[in-house]
Amino acid sequence: MKAITFQDIEALAYEDVPDAELVDPGDALVRVTAAGICGSDLHPYFGRERGLDVGTVMGHELLGEIVEVGSDVTAFAVGDRVVAPFTTNCGACYYCRIGLTARCERGQLFGWVENGSGLHGAQAELVRVPLADATLVEVPEGLDDAVALLAGDILSTATFGAELAGVEPGDLVAVVGCGPVGLLAIRTALERGAREVVAVDSVPSRLALAERFGATSVSFETGDPMATVRERSEGRGADCAIEAVGTPEATRAAADLLRLGGSLAALGVHTEPHLAISPGEIYDRNLTYSGGRCPVRHYIPQALALAERDETLLSELISHRLPLSEGVDAYRRFAAREEGWAKVVLSPE
Repeated sequence: MKAITFQDIEALAYEDVPDAELVDPGDALVRVTAAGICGSDLHPYFGRERGLDVGTVMGHELLGEIVEVGSDVTAFAVGDRVVAPFTTNCGACYYCRIGLTARCERGQLFGWVENGSGLHGAQAELVRVPLADATLVEVPEGLDDAVALLAGDILSTATFGAELAGVEPGDLVAVVGCGPVGLLAIRTALERGAREVVAVDSVPSRLALAERFGATSVSFETGDPMATVRERSEGRGADCAIEAVGTPEATRAAADLLRLGGSLAALGVHTEPHLAISPGEIYDRNLTYSGGRCPVRHYIPQALALAERDETLLSELISHRLPLSEGVDAYRRFAAREEGWAKVVLSPE
């Protein structure tokens, strides 16, 4: 089968790899119809996260049709259209029972194979899904593949972020970073009753999309985010901030926009060794800082419901729908943050 594979830092290949196949009785085999390129994929791409084996199939955003199931699979059948969270989960361990499915005791991350152990990713023609009964979710009939795909990662992550930030009705919310996760965080913050969202970025196309998603947008290069937030909060600052970049600079910017007693939710994947704000500042300003991998499987039903309601709006987030064969070049352009590149969805030919 064809797949996008990891070769080295900033080096991928579109090549033939062995077909995915069932290994355990609880597996399902999914023929991929939509696979996303995510900002998190850029961490191994740029070498910020290391350990990935050469030849690992990339990608953790997966939607497709079941073509084969193991003997223990009872919840799904061949022909079902399904979406998967970016981690598998058993549905029965302590962490799954409390809704922290991303920390399942048996869970694995799609697209991470290290020292020969792990799970290949979604940017391929076929994907093996372990623990299929608890991991997969059926996609509502008629919902666009690319929009439904968002529920398997970034739409669920944005839902988690608004909850993690503690967004309440009437809050002023700052969103730092208007990539796909940040744009969806605007929508989920408004869904929870935020009176206004101030969205901060530097890329004009992203700022324009932030306005379409309901935010007041401001560039940190040509505008003044602090002045904008203070103007809208009687000088206090934002009640909540959602950081959707994953850099120390973004953490610092988000914290600066908060009022005393504000809360900051980190959705960006951070690889730096130290937090950009100190314990003393958290204490002195009574801040709350929260972060962590999203338990996507817990949020998928809620995310799919939102995707159905806002299908037309959410489809605007998808800037490129490309064949899998163009995936290597798509990574390069997405990684360079080229103007007009937001969410990229790949489909095998």
